[in-house]
Amino acid sequence: MAGLLAAGAAALPAQSATGTVITDTLWAQSLGTRKALTVYLPPSYGRSDATRYPLLVYLHGLGGSERDWVTAGRLPSVMDSLVAAGFPEAIVAMPDGDDGWYTTWASLPDAACAADTVRKEPAATYCVPWPHYDDYIARDIVAHVDRRYRTRGTPDSRGIAGLSMGGYGAVTLALAYPDVFRAAASHSGVLSPRLRVGAVPADPARYASTVAELAAAARQLWPSQRPAFGPDTLGWRARDPQQLAARLGARVQRGDARYPALQFDSGVDDVWAPHNRDFAASLTRLGVPHRYTEYPGAHTWSYWRAHLPESLVFLLRVVR
Repeated sequence: MAGLLAAGAAALPAQSATGTVITDTLWAQSLGTRKALTVYLPPSYGRSDATRYPLLVYLHGLGGSERDWVTAGRLPSVMDSLVAAGFPEAIVAMPDGDDGWYTTWASLPDAACAADTVRKEPAATYCVPWPHYDDYIARDIVAHVDRRYRTRGTPDSRGIAGLSMGGYGAVTLALAYPDVFRAAASHSGVLSPRLRVGAVPADPARYASTVAELAAAARQLWPSQRPAFGPDTLGWRARDPQQLAARLGARVQRGDARYPALQFDSGVDDVWAPHNRDFAASLTRLGVPHRYTEYPGAHTWSYWRAHLPESLVFLLRVVR
């Protein structure tokens, strides 16, 4: 397992077969507060001050934290194993995304916000006065990591991935910020948030057309999606991954942007598998290159641990 080191520690090991995990913080201008950040540095990071690395950003799911991919996902060990097998090294940033859905919220949060007793996070960092979670990831996090660590600092050298809410975030951020991310991967992402329960890709009325239908489609996610996505269907449509893909497609046709490389997967028993199937069908209809795969499994950490190597390998092969 990768070693643990505080952000202010003086020196990294000169030679190491394992990476190092940094506990860092940053001022997030887009949120108006300080946030925590976990960073994996590859085994060779301490050997030379000249070597620069690709940057991968891994996003947690609803109810998670910046530590999830380390503690539950075992990402450092997987990265170390891939490096030992000959794959390129990379820096991996794992930010604290709260339950913000990695988007700019349609409404401001409750002014009476208090500490998060579940995550054990104080109000000073948990309460976000200006919830621009998309700019926070694409601008604040990327700029901080590029400035503090030896990244290559180019769009072609950056990839993003996540699970569930983080899968939604990874895909939407790559589609909305093609100038920042070259590739995106999603595990069990909520990738068609307007999809009505029981609808199939061929159903012309498969998307919610009323607030009540949105709430039914969101199920247990409604309390967190409602303030983030908005109180009406217009806000939800604007944040729909397929709509973002269509908007990017217009830019691609004009020649002033390109599609990110996209890979996503879902367990066949996952409650959000229909979302992934619908998004894959939408991308096919739009002519957006992508790879979608289903595997045995459900919406669980055992599934995400099993398929984490695939997203890492995909990103490591695309970014440069």
